[in-house]
Amino acid sequence: MKTKTLILSMCTIVLLSVAFFGAIYFLNLQNKLKPYVASVDTGGPPEFTQSFYGDFDAPLIKPMDVAKVNDYIYVSDSTGKKIQVFDQGGTPVFKFGNAGNKEGQFNFPYGIAGDSKGNIYVADLYNGNISIFDTKGKFISYFKEKDEEHKVITSPGGLRIFKDKLYVTDIKQNKVYIFNLKGEKLMEIGGPGSKEGQFIAPNAVTIDKDNHIYVTDSGNNRLQVFDKKGKFIRIINGSKDGKGDTILLNPRGVAVDSQGTIYIVNSLSHNIYAFDKNGKQEFELGGMGSDKDKLYLPNGLFIDNRGTLFVTDTVNQRISEFN
Repeated sequence: MKTKTLILSMCTIVLLSVAFFGAIYFLNLQNKLKPYVASVDTGGPPEFTQSFYGDFDAPLIKPMDVAKVNDYIYVSDSTGKKIQVFDQGGTPVFKFGNAGNKEGQFNFPYGIAGDSKGNIYVADLYNGNISIFDTKGKFISYFKEKDEEHKVITSPGGLRIFKDKLYVTDIKQNKVYIFNLKGEKLMEIGGPGSKEGQFIAPNAVTIDKDNHIYVTDSGNNRLQVFDKKGKFIRIINGSKDGKGDTILLNPRGVAVDSQGTIYIVNSLSHNIYAFDKNGKQEFELGGMGSDKDKLYLPNGLFIDNRGTLFVTDTVNQRISEFN
């Protein structure tokens, strides 16, 4: 009798174990089948997470702009005349480009952006062109304007690609040009001056989910916002309604997160200001220094779909990441 009881108890334990581990397997399988959804902490300002510098053989010299395209982080190094590529952990993966004015070469690589196919677009400020590379850095072609007799791009600075449209700031022309990826010019915004809708050396451009266009008007120390048709909406400079004295000093990179918070790199004060969509200041990051969470003449800015913020810290020769 005792033997039967023991056998029954052992069978019960085995069955319970099978059921338990089977349930765990099923839950794990369900989790694997579910699409991954990135979680973004919206409880406060982003916090510093890491910096990366490049490899020992080719460290970053003067990182100007940054963009995350698929699983890689691409950084334009204007003094190094190349693009350095990192994985999401900040480890150098590969690099491409060298000094010159031929295909695949750079004189001053600046703005950088990626399209939906993973192709990389690089603005060369001094060569006056935009080069297109594949994901691994193989040169494909120059970006060609459809109207070859009336080309408009002379000194491309900031680049962003949004919904198959290429947004380019032209620093010498004091304009922003919008093209489709076939090279057809769709619109231009600006012209030299300090009035609403005019620019002096526009540096960077980005677009939010409502198709609003944000341009750092560096020479006028302000950010200008336009609707999708290029109509002026507002100035953001840290003052009420953007009509008072500015707190911006040589604003450079700009990005908008999924919550609508606008981040502006303020180069000469070595920090990043964050504003709401109406231009009210929310917080700031950085400050002059070389400590891990400080910046020294920052320039480029990019926010990925997880809410991670990447900034090029030029004098410290690194990329700083906040999350």
